[in-house]
Amino acid sequence: MRKRLLTSIAGCFYYSGLVKVALWWRQRASRQLIILNYHRATGGDLRSHLCYLRQHYRLLPLEQALEELYQPSVPSQRRDWRMPLVITFDDGYQDNYTHAFALARELEVPITLFLIPGYIESGDHFWWLEGQGLVQQAKVGQVELEGRSYRLALAAERADLARQIDARVRYARSVAEREAFLAEVRQALGVAEQRGQEERAALPVTWAQVREMAASGWVTIGAHTMHHPLLGYLVDPAEVRREVAQCRGVLEQQTGQPVRTFAYPIGQPQHIGAHVIAEVKQAHYDWALTTLYGFNTLQSDQYLLRRLEVDVKQHWLVIAAKSAGLWGMFSRLRWNRLIRAYLLHAPA
Repeated sequence: MRKRLLTSIAGCFYYSGLVKVALWWRQRASRQLIILNYHRATGGDLRSHLCYLRQHYRLLPLEQALEELYQPSVPSQRRDWRMPLVITFDDGYQDNYTHAFALARELEVPITLFLIPGYIESGDHFWWLEGQGLVQQAKVGQVELEGRSYRLALAAERADLARQIDARVRYARSVAEREAFLAEVRQALGVAEQRGQEERAALPVTWAQVREMAASGWVTIGAHTMHHPLLGYLVDPAEVRREVAQCRGVLEQQTGQPVRTFAYPIGQPQHIGAHVIAEVKQAHYDWALTTLYGFNTLQSDQYLLRRLEVDVKQHWLVIAAKSAGLWGMFSRLRWNRLIRAYLLHAPA
């Protein structure tokens, strides 16, 4: 119901001409750069997203777009005055290769992938999928974890356990602590170390796939730490340094190309911190991306670049409204009130 409502609102924006007006205004207001942030590439209609964006925006590789933004005096060899836009995917899911890369080549659309070498090398499931995954694969009927007992026959207690696992690994003080806890949970639940490939698209890409994408000319590779910890919660400054700097070295060695951009895991202010930004600069990245909402201008901090969160499951009309900035014209509170009012009064 909520998805249908949001699509309807986005449709009103688009077919009323508001999207066109908003985009026209942004193109003339100031030099701006839009960066979209995807994660998964399947489960929706990425093709329709890319076709719409290709028609209405000037799609650029990330580094080229940032160079244009911060060096406006550089002569342009184009006569395309559409708003520049960059498409990024965080984490490096397998479907980024099988689906996003395939579409990028077919439609000739440049994309950027922010990758996690530790997961590429291990082939393990990403830690943020482990809570649900381990509980679903549990071989026991009851488990005690950190002083609390969970009865897995009860849906509510299974959900509580999954949330508890996620919270513990999300805010771990080191990667070693996170992995030790996950090993403890696997043992307690009777789940094998390798759970199988129940959803191959959710596994990490391989190095062979990374090299193929990097060599294609349609994919730019960026760094996303070695193991995707929340950097602001790590207690050892040396571990922060390794996660940031080593990631760049491994990616450059594997692809044979320079890695100039970094994306902070999760990417909100509480997950970063001044000391993390200092390490990103020390590692000689040229730019770093957050998940803070917004558009980038010449005045934007090049180590706190903003992105628009989008999802492949969203209708292309929603992508049109978001990329034009219409979604940001309304506060989250107002949207929630509108949705609640609609749901309360909608016919059964």
